[in-house]
Amino acid sequence: MSIQQLDMISPVATVLPDPPEDQVFTDEQWQTLLAIADTVVCNIRRSSEAHSSSQLALADAEYDQYVSEIRNSVTSPPDQAVLEQFLTESPTTTEAFRRELHRTLACHVRADAKKGVSLILSTINTRLGGLVFNGTTKPFHEHDLQARTAILQAWSQSYVAPIRIVSRALELLTKSTWVRTSPTIGPVLGFPRAPVHGQPGKGFDFKFLTCPSGCGAEVFETDVVIVGSGCGAGVVAKNLAEDGHRVLTVEKAYHYGPEHMPMSELDASHHLFHGGGLQPSDDNSMTVIAGSTWGGGGTVNWSASLQTEGFVRKEWAEAGLGHFTSAEFQDSLDRVCKRMGVSTEHIEHNHANRVLMEGARRLGYAHKAVPQNTGGNKHYCGYCTLGCGSAEKQGPVVSFLPDAARAGAQFMEGLEVESVIFDDSKGSKTAIGVRGKWTSRDGKSSRDVVVKSKRVVISSGTLFSPLILLRSGLKNPQIGRNLKLHPVQFIFGIWPDEIRPWEGGILTSVCNEFQNLDGHGHGAKLEVMVMLPGWILPILPGLAADYKKSLLKFKHMSGFFSIVRDSGSGQIYPDATSGQPRIAYSPSALDRQYCLEGMLALAKICYVTGASEIHTVVDGIAPYIRADHPPVTDDEGLDAGINHPAFQSWLATLRAAGLNQPSTKFGSAHQMGSCRMGVSPRTSVVNPRGQVWDTKDLYVADASVFPSASGVNPMVTNMAIADGISRGLSRELKKEQEGTVGSGVAQRSVL
Repeated sequence: MSIQQLDMISPVATVLPDPPEDQVFTDEQWQTLLAIADTVVCNIRRSSEAHSSSQLALADAEYDQYVSEIRNSVTSPPDQAVLEQFLTESPTTTEAFRRELHRTLACHVRADAKKGVSLILSTINTRLGGLVFNGTTKPFHEHDLQARTAILQAWSQSYVAPIRIVSRALELLTKSTWVRTSPTIGPVLGFPRAPVHGQPGKGFDFKFLTCPSGCGAEVFETDVVIVGSGCGAGVVAKNLAEDGHRVLTVEKAYHYGPEHMPMSELDASHHLFHGGGLQPSDDNSMTVIAGSTWGGGGTVNWSASLQTEGFVRKEWAEAGLGHFTSAEFQDSLDRVCKRMGVSTEHIEHNHANRVLMEGARRLGYAHKAVPQNTGGNKHYCGYCTLGCGSAEKQGPVVSFLPDAARAGAQFMEGLEVESVIFDDSKGSKTAIGVRGKWTSRDGKSSRDVVVKSKRVVISSGTLFSPLILLRSGLKNPQIGRNLKLHPVQFIFGIWPDEIRPWEGGILTSVCNEFQNLDGHGHGAKLEVMVMLPGWILPILPGLAADYKKSLLKFKHMSGFFSIVRDSGSGQIYPDATSGQPRIAYSPSALDRQYCLEGMLALAKICYVTGASEIHTVVDGIAPYIRADHPPVTDDEGLDAGINHPAFQSWLATLRAAGLNQPSTKFGSAHQMGSCRMGVSPRTSVVNPRGQVWDTKDLYVADASVFPSASGVNPMVTNMAIADGISRGLSRELKKEQEGTVGSGVAQRSVL
C-alpha cells in the first residue's frame, strides 16, 4: 500500500488548542528567534534561485554534489521533486511551524525559562552583546546563513553557561517543532502517517460525567475517588468496583479512542504527553517524557511488560517491606499480567530487536525477549507511543478501566484536582474527598467540583501525586523527594540496507549483561528505541546543510539506549508561578559511568551485526564510519571483529570523553519514587499499605510509591503494587460497610 493510500485511511485528526494571544516575545526577539530557527534547519538552493542571504546558496556544481551525496547515502532515494521541496523548506516557510512554536513557548515553557531566553535574545542584538557573543555589532538576523551557522556553533561551545544552555535548548526546540510540522519529512523519508501493519480496532465506549452550567460547586458522593487514570488507577478502579464499592475515577486530561490513534506526532505532543512531550530538569541535564492522557503512561508506553526482578524485591524487603518477597506480591504480578495477556509467544522482532538479540549472542551477553501486553496478538507496530489504533495493546484504557466500568465505576475527564479535603475535627487528618476544577473538552465550560468520599486514592503519577499532597497542606519533607528517573543515553547504528525502522514492535528484547555493575543491583540495561521521526531527528547533531544531509539516513537507522537503574535521586516540587511540576535531578557520576558502559556495549553490538556507521549524541564525538577502515585480520588470518584497531580507538575516545555534565543531556521515560513507600515517615511518604503517613483514608497507588528505582519498565510493578494496595483497601471498606447497602453510583448535588 502506498503512502498516499495509507494517508487516505489515516486516523481521525484531533483539534489542537489555538496559540494564546500572548505574544511571549517582542517583535525584535521573534525576528531573532526565527532567524535562529532558519539557521538550524536551513533553506538550500542553487545560487541562481536563491533570493535571500538567509538561504544557503550553492553553486550549480556544489549543489549537484550535495544532492548526489544525499541520494547515494540511501538505497532508495526520493524523487527529485520531493527532495528539492525538502531542501528548500525551512521552518518559517510553513505557518504551522510558527503557530506550533508560539503554542509551545506560551503553553509549555516555564516562565523563568522564557525570561532567560528573552534576555538573551535581546542581549545578542545590542551592540555590546553582539560584540561579545557574535563577534560583531551587527544584529544576528542581519548576518548571512554561513555567518549565523558559525555563531550558533560557537554558542553551543560557549564558556558562558546561559548562552550554551539556551543555544542547545533552542536548537532542540527548533528541530522538534520543525519535524512535527514539516510537510516534507514524511514524503522524503517514505514515512507513512498510518502503520503499514495491523488493522484499526474498536475501543471501549466510555461514558463521562459532565457538569451543567451553574453557580457553586458541583458535588459528587462516592465510596472511593481515584485521582488519575493510569496504570495504578486502572487496577485500583477495577478491583474496588468489582468488589461492589462505588468508584469515581477522575482525570485532568481527556480520552481519545482508537479511531484517533496513532495520533500525529504534533497532536500527540499536546493530547498525550505532559508539557508538550519535553519536560526539562532544572539544570537541563534531563529531558523527561511523561504521559498525560486518559490511561496515563499505559496509553503511550511501548508494551514492555517485565516483572519486578528478584534482587530489587529483596532490596525492598530488606528495607522493611517484606510484602515484596511474599507469594502475595507474586500473585499480584501474575494477576495483572494475565489480565493483559502478557507473553513472548507472538513476538516478531523488527530489525533493531534482531540486532540486539543477535549482537548480544555473538558477544556472549545475557539477553532475552521482553514480554508484551498485547493480549496474545503479534502486534507488529512501531507507532504505539502515539496511542494504539488497533486497541491490541492492553493498557488501562483497553483492560482495567473497561472492567471497572462494567462493574459500575464512573468516570470524569477534564477534572484537575487541586487538593484533598480533610476533616480535622477528631484530632487527625481524615480524607473525606477532593476539590478541583472541571473543564469541558472544548474548553468552553468550567465548574468547581467537590467529590465527597470515604477513601481518596491519589494515582496521578510521580510528577503530580506529590504536588496534590503538598497543595493539600501535608508537611512531610519526604513528599516529592527520592525521585528516580532511569536515565538513558543513545547509540544509533546505520546499516547498508534500508530498514524502515518505524515498523515492528518497539521494545521486544533486552540485554541484561550490565545491570549489576556495582554488585548491588545498579547498572545498565540495553534496549531498543522507538524510531519515529519526531523522537529521533531532533536529537541528531548538526546544523544547516549538514543536518539536512544526515536525515535521509534515518531509513537505514536503528536506535538503542543504555538505561540505568539510578542510585542517585532528585526531587519534584511545584513551580512558583504555574504550580506545575519542576524536576530537580542530575544523573550522578556513578550512574553516568554505568550508562557509558552500556553505550560502549551497544556500539559493539552494532559493530558485530554489520553497522556501517555508529553514532552517539555525545558532544564532540564523531561517528564511527566503518567504510573508512578496511577489515583487519590477526596473525592467523582471522577477522579481528571488535578488536579492530580503528574501532577500539573510537571506543577509547568515547570512554575518555565520558558523559560529563553539563554538556551531556540524558532522557527519561520512567518516573518513580516521589511518594516513596517505607516503614517510617522520616524516610517515606506512605506506609506499607499505601496509606499516607499521619493521615487516615488517604492512599497513593502509582509508581511514585516505589521504594527505589524498579530497574525495569515500571508498568507491571506499578500495577502489582496498586493491586495489593486496592485489595487491602477493599477489605477495610467491606468491614465498614457490613450491613449497609450503597446505590452503586456516585451521587450528585450542588454545594
